[in-house]
This record gives sequence, structure tokens and C-alpha cells, in this order.
Amino acid sequence: MISRDLKKARAYNSAPRKKNKTDFALWKFSPKDSDTKRQMEWDSPWGKGFPGWHIECSAMSKKFLGDTFDIHCGGIDHVPIHHTNEIAQSEACNGKPFVHYWLHGAFLEEESGKMSKSKGEFLRVKTLIDKGYSPLDYRYLCLGTHYRKRLLFSWDLLEQAKVTFGRLKQNIQSIRDDVKKNSDPRDATMPEDIKAKFTEAVNDDLNMPQALAVLWGVIRNDKLSSIEKMNLVNDFNRVLGLDLDKDIEAGNTNVPQEVMELVEKRIAAKKAKDFKKADSLRDELKALGWEVLDKKDGVEVKQITG
Repeated sequence: MISRDLKKARAYNSAPRKKNKTDFALWKFSPKDSDTKRQMEWDSPWGKGFPGWHIECSAMSKKFLGDTFDIHCGGIDHVPIHHTNEIAQSEACNGKPFVHYWLHGAFLEEESGKMSKSKGEFLRVKTLIDKGYSPLDYRYLCLGTHYRKRLLFSWDLLEQAKVTFGRLKQNIQSIRDDVKKNSDPRDATMPEDIKAKFTEAVNDDLNMPQALAVLWGVIRNDKLSSIEKMNLVNDFNRVLGLDLDKDIEAGNTNVPQEVMELVEKRIAAKKAKDFKKADSLRDELKALGWEVLDKKDGVEVKQITG
């Protein structure tokens, strides 16, 4: 089977006006047929046409970031051709190193395989919102997997992330409320040893799952005061971008932590097709006065009244 990259390479090699068959195009020419007009094309000293895919990125990078910049991101599929060609043309043009660090992300995949934009299988933020999820629920899901590892997506996994993220916010809201009631801002301290652990995780090739583990460790650490926890949470949020420094709506804070933990376990049991355990957990929740309603795009937790 011919790989996709080899197919691309053969297509490039057959392009006209190349001195060498291994060259890639910096400028592509518009069709000479006068009845065919592209959406974007420009006059140039070489004729009417448009920039090649690779040179577009180098030109924009040079204009807005300079000849050399620190971090360049992209998917792992950009390594063999696109980013390699960017380096070649940028360093030939500028005579300087192009990028100091490359961060190549693995694919976002559904259980059936890689999502494909061409097949209409990619996610939109609006799709998440329409199904009752916050974009931050999805962000929390992404932070749970290292960017170099494939990220498996399903609505069940997103629901688990939403419930866990909700529990995290509830815990932090309780800490924030305690700070408002009982702490003097002049007593604010920053536990530097714990902050260093978070920084170490981030500096370890953006190990965000470990960074989240440090955050949860702060929440559960009984040796820390509420104001110390709050200072750490606010500092970590500058990297995590989860709005953990903001109050959440009162209506979202009325579900006890033990209830949310049982809801998480039930979601995991259903995903594992352990329906007997899922039913048992539902009964346990009812005994605590809470009802779990299964919906098409997730679950709803309601307190039993009357």
C-alpha cells in the first residue's frame, strides 16, 4: 500500500517548472484556461498564481514572529513534509535558526479511528455547546492526556470529564468561600515547594496530566490552609486556563462531593457495561436523596424532593 506521504510526494514530483523533481513549490501558477478563475490568485513577476502551502506559513511567521521564534505547534502529520519544508525555506531565506522548540500533537480520535475534516467528522465548539457541554469541559478532557499521545474522544469520556471538572470546581468554590469568611488577605502565602512541583510537570514536555494531579493534591491536602490552597489554584490556573479563579454559579455548588464521586463511578460502570454495578450505584444515590437521570448527551443529577 502506498502511504499518503508518498502519494503526495509523487504528485509534487510531477508538477511542472521544477529544476529538480524533489523540489517543493514556492509559487503555484493559476490555470491558463481563461474560463477558470481561482478564489485567490495574484499577479507576480513569475505570472499569475498563488503561494505554495509551505511558504504561506513561513511568510506569516516571519512577519509576525520574526526570523526566529521559540515554539511552533502542529500535528504529527506535519513532520515529514510541511514543517520540514518550512525549516528549509525559512533558514535558507533568513540565514538563522527557524524555531527553537517543536510541539507536535498526536491525533484526536473517535473510537472508530482518527477524526477527518474531509469526511465531516471533526468537532466544533458549537456542537459541544449544543449538547450541553462547556468548552472548558472539553479543555479539561484534553488536559488529561499528554499532547504527544492520541486523545480518544467519546461522549461518555466527555461526560466523565464534565463530572470530574464539576467536582473540582465545587471543591475550589468551597475553599474560596472559606477564604472569604475566615481568612485575612494579609496572611496570604505561597507554598513554593508545591508550586515547584507544578512547574516541574509543565516543564517536563507539557506534562499536563501530572500538573492536574498536583492540583488535585492541593485540593485534598489537609495540611494546607484555605488561603494557601487558593493562592496555588490561582497560580496554576494561569497555565491551565480553566477559569478556576472565578466564582461558579450557586446552583452548581449544591451537589455534595460524595454524590459527585458516586456519579463518576456510575458513568464508568456503564461505560464498562457493568450494568449491575451501575444500578447498584443508582440505588445508593437514591438512598442519599439524589436522582440520576440518563439523557442522550449525558446525565443530570437532581435532589429528590417531597
